[in-house]
Amino acid sequence: MSAKKLTKRIAKWTGAILGVAFVVIQFVPVDRTNPPVESEVPASPEVLAVLRRACYDCHSNETAWPWYSRVAPMSWLVAKDVREGREEMNFSTWGSMSAKRQAKKMHECWEEVEDEEMPLWFYLPLHPEARLSDADMTLIRDWSQSVASVTRDED
Repeated sequence: MSAKKLTKRIAKWTGAILGVAFVVIQFVPVDRTNPPVESEVPASPEVLAVLRRACYDCHSNETAWPWYSRVAPMSWLVAKDVREGREEMNFSTWGSMSAKRQAKKMHECWEEVEDEEMPLWFYLPLHPEARLSDADMTLIRDWSQSVASVTRDED
């Protein structure tokens, strides 16, 4: 058999195997559930609008699962990011945190936003609406500081 025919045969079998593997991995279950919202975040409508637009997909139980969250292997990555985001800070369970913990989380949240670490860089190309303007950042900063001042008043 010539080298050209062998190369074509290998490419054909490789493509077939990869195609079958792609189909098979679609059957690996991925948790895309949105648990019930336990509490709302006490914030102005303007702050809530920014949080919903830029943060809630990963940091709440109100995730809007995009089409690519249904196609493996992207579905695995999206589900992992949402799971980790909810573990770190979940606005849907805000009321279950103590005032001190809320203030700490808001301080951390503001630091991430200020350092432009949130929203994540790889999230923004597919979700340009999540990009934070200077006005959005000011709203988040002011809200973060107000949560911290309420906590200081309670201590």
